[in-house]
Amino acid sequence: MHDTRQPFETVPFPSIREASIDLLRAAQGKHMIHGFTEADVTVPRQFIRDHKARTGERLSFTAFIAGCLATAVAENRALNAYRRGRRHLVRFDDVDVNTMVEREVDGQRMGTPNVIRAADKKTFRQIHDQIRAAQVGAVEETRGMEWFKWASLFGRLPTFIRMAVWRILMRNPHTVKRFAGTVGLTAVGMFGRRAGWGMTIPFLTVNVVVGGISRRPALAADQFEEREYLCLTVSVDHDIVDGAPAARFVNRFVELIESGHGLIDKATAGQV
Repeated sequence: MHDTRQPFETVPFPSIREASIDLLRAAQGKHMIHGFTEADVTVPRQFIRDHKARTGERLSFTAFIAGCLATAVAENRALNAYRRGRRHLVRFDDVDVNTMVEREVDGQRMGTPNVIRAADKKTFRQIHDQIRAAQVGAVEETRGMEWFKWASLFGRLPTFIRMAVWRILMRNPHTVKRFAGTVGLTAVGMFGRRAGWGMTIPFLTVNVVVGGISRRPALAADQFEEREYLCLTVSVDHDIVDGAPAARFVNRFVELIESGHGLIDKATAGQV
């Protein structure tokens, strides 16, 4: 008998996705510059493995990167700024890191914003605990989750109305900080154990995409040894940040990662 079933299915497009698409449309108007770099993560990765073997606890690598990012931005405050009108910049003291966490929303698994407030003033353990709590849905309601509450209804409005609202919201630095933090971190891990860089359409002044980790030999102490290298894509808003400050920020960010900042030094003091 001939099979009359169609080899596909048609499902409703989630209205909540419309708000995400609008945000990408609004972000396309920014003059972003992108840099691709690597960080030697052999030391922090080995520490995380040793900690798991010793205690059974799996420390969050994303929390470690978020802490390094927040510290690097705090030391380069020009990157923690947003325009207010044509003549002013608002520079924030706290570095709020926005990293996406996959959670169930209306029966579907999707990335939801998890804003780590004042991450530059938090310990690795505090950032780690917040990310782990968010991953299991035990996190307290945040501004990010407020956004998801109304985004589904907002997505049903005509596009021109939605875009007008987005433009108004994004002109206010304090509103952007309230709902989205001040810097973005996208930890996709999309390439597994292969080298690879990811790119996104960022709408914050600074956004970092964590790519793949590769293993390759490198010369150290007059001999070759296998090292682990993390691929990083760093995007900054060129309207706000010039090339030289951006380069200094990237160099400092990589330096903090490679030294195990906030992870190893705090651990030796018994704080992890």
